[in-house]
Amino acid sequence: MRLSDLHSPKGVRKDRRRVGRGHGSGHVKTSGRGQKGQKARTGAVIPAYFEGGQNRFSQRMPYLAGFKNPFRKEYFIFNLRDLKGFAADEEVTRETLVAHGLLRADDAKGLLKILGEGKLDRPLKVTAHKVSDSARAQIEAAGGSITLIHAPTTPKTKRSGRPAPTTYGARV
Repeated sequence: MRLSDLHSPKGVRKDRRRVGRGHGSGHVKTSGRGQKGQKARTGAVIPAYFEGGQNRFSQRMPYLAGFKNPFRKEYFIFNLRDLKGFAADEEVTRETLVAHGLLRADDAKGLLKILGEGKLDRPLKVTAHKVSDSARAQIEAAGGSITLIHAPTTPKTKRSGRPAPTTYGARV
C-alpha cells in the first residue's frame, strides 16, 4: 500500500447543497425556506430558548419553586458525634473545625450551629452561633463550656441600616 492509494470511504464527502440555482437544483423559488416569516429572512438565527415573545422558561423558572428568602441565614451544622476527634478541654471554634478537616476554609466565615446527636464523653469549650438544648445539656454534663457568638443585626426600620429615631415628630 502506498500513500497515493489512500482515499476517503465512499459517501463521506458530500457536495454542498446549492440553493436558489434554478429548477434543476430542486430548491427553486424560496430555496427551501418556505414562505415569508422570521426564518425565511437572511441572518435569522433564533436561539433555542426563544418562545416567540412569550416569557421564556428559563426566565419563568425562579417563580415555579416558590418564594426564596434572600435574607435567609445558612448555618453549618455539627452534631456532638462529629466532635469526637477533639481532645479533652480543647476549644471547638470555626478555626479548629477547619484544622480538623470538618469545615472548609471558605466556609469558616459562616454561621455555626451545634446539635445534640451522639454522645460526648469529654469536656470541650464550644464557641458557636447557636447550640441546641440537648447539645447544651450534654456539653455541660461532660464538664465543658459554651460561648455564643452574637451575629450583628441591623434594627428593623422602614429604611433598615439607619437607626430608628427616638422621638417621632419632635423638633430638635
